[in-house]
Amino acid sequence: MQVSVVIPALNEEATVADVVSAARASCADEVIVVDSDSTDATAANAEAAGATVLNWRDIAPEIPVQPGKGEALWRGVLAAQGDIVVFLDADVTTVEAGWVDRLAGAFVDKRVHLVKASYDRALNGAPRGGGRVTELTAKPLLRLLFPDIPPLDQPLAGEYAIRRDTALKVPFVAGYGVEAGLLIDVASLHGLSSLAQIPLGQKAHRNRPLHELSAMAETVAATILARAGVGDVPQRQPWAELR
Repeated sequence: MQVSVVIPALNEEATVADVVSAARASCADEVIVVDSDSTDATAANAEAAGATVLNWRDIAPEIPVQPGKGEALWRGVLAAQGDIVVFLDADVTTVEAGWVDRLAGAFVDKRVHLVKASYDRALNGAPRGGGRVTELTAKPLLRLLFPDIPPLDQPLAGEYAIRRDTALKVPFVAGYGVEAGLLIDVASLHGLSSLAQIPLGQKAHRNRPLHELSAMAETVAATILARAGVGDVPQRQPWAELR
């Protein structure tokens, strides 16, 4: 079973190299950084750390890019060669090689198609208290609208893994709704037993100010509501339908 690590990155020059180094010390067969037109040294630092750096415009260049994290992940899945794709955020400061190994290792269970990280979220130096959009938006809406989905600790975790053949068959929501969309879509496609979570300890990363979290919460809420049949969200078609 081949493992690809895909790291979406936009102006994360201070942290991306450490994330790449941790990924390269793992079981991964390839480490790809999808650079979304960074204006700092993100691409150079990632390459120096040993990653294959691809500008998102160079993956399926015939398709114009759209803004947002979901776009980078969608293109990263196409670029990846592994049977399993592990996603890591580029701004994490506590990432270890074992994160990739543990996430990828869950796929020994043939029923599993999506594995989410479980961890404590640090906030402003405190070991817990992060994940405000998760606790105040995602979890309540998932409980109310999709009560059959297992109550995952971190449904919006940026550290997770998916079978590539499954990732090619599901849409990728634009922006920060991508994780919520994938969770619901994979459960719908393969059943509740296709979801799993793996404990990874503590996650620390760049905490965002409240005004940025408000926009993220709106996107996450819109995604969950759209999956419940209320409204719509911009998203990319599955690659399996395009190619």
